[in-house]
Amino acid sequence: MTSSNHDTLVYRLAQMLVKLNQGEKLDPQALADEFGVNLRTIQRDLNARFAYLPLQKVDGRYHLDPAFLGKLSTKDIERFAGLAGVRGLFPSLSDEFLRDIFDTRIQSALLVKGHHYENMAGKEALFRDLEKAIIGRHQIELDYLKAEGKKFYAAVSPYKLINNKGVWYLAALDGEKLKAFSFTKIARLRLLETSFTWSQKIDKQLAEEDGIWLSDEKQEIVLKIGREVASYFKRRRLIANQVIEKELEDGGLIISAKVGHTNQILPIVRYWIPHVRIISPETLQVEMEQGLAEYLN
Repeated sequence: MTSSNHDTLVYRLAQMLVKLNQGEKLDPQALADEFGVNLRTIQRDLNARFAYLPLQKVDGRYHLDPAFLGKLSTKDIERFAGLAGVRGLFPSLSDEFLRDIFDTRIQSALLVKGHHYENMAGKEALFRDLEKAIIGRHQIELDYLKAEGKKFYAAVSPYKLINNKGVWYLAALDGEKLKAFSFTKIARLRLLETSFTWSQKIDKQLAEEDGIWLSDEKQEIVLKIGREVASYFKRRRLIANQVIEKELEDGGLIISAKVGHTNQILPIVRYWIPHVRIISPETLQVEMEQGLAEYLN
């Protein structure tokens, strides 16, 4: 589905939810005419995408159960519309889960950065358990599959399930250190009875973090971008926490970025060689060039 089609879908669903929330009785054919789609599309919206809503059908018209009238906020409507249009993004997005969204606490457990997603069929129960732990603020213990073998983590405090560029991560506090665990590498999970104190500071950090390299200590990197590729960096942020510091007379750019790990930036620099160069710290550019020379040799 293209971004344009997705936006159109979300708009249509949002408008239909507004009507339902206001107590209107929806005529499928009238909706099809209003939004310029066929009748089958509207029927799919009402019967499949809105399966989680307490809809009632009388004389061919759909309306919301009176007990729920006026209960949806603008944020609820926008969120429901988006979720109903991108089911595949959330591995546990069953009708039961969508009903749970009436409880706005579920929103605080998920953080999506990007539109594509990895296939996690078979791990739905694990995903739901993590959601419950985050919402209930319960600590967890888990086995994690690392390159060197399985590692056990005890008394971890889970904060968010983050979808970054299609890959799900668990952001959690291990002792005093904030870490990102790749969801598919979690082999075993157990919810503990112990709870943890929620930190607004960490919650804010996760919301503002541009990527999944979680660190309190950020390193500033300064790059020179050649005019040949400057438009790409002006169009969108290709590097985590990217800031355009200066536009050069030749059309190039000076860009800064604060990163928690050099791997946030080195793959991008290598990709755009020879049009991107690290000018600070100089040692990082030297190390990268030495690495490339060793690879070529």
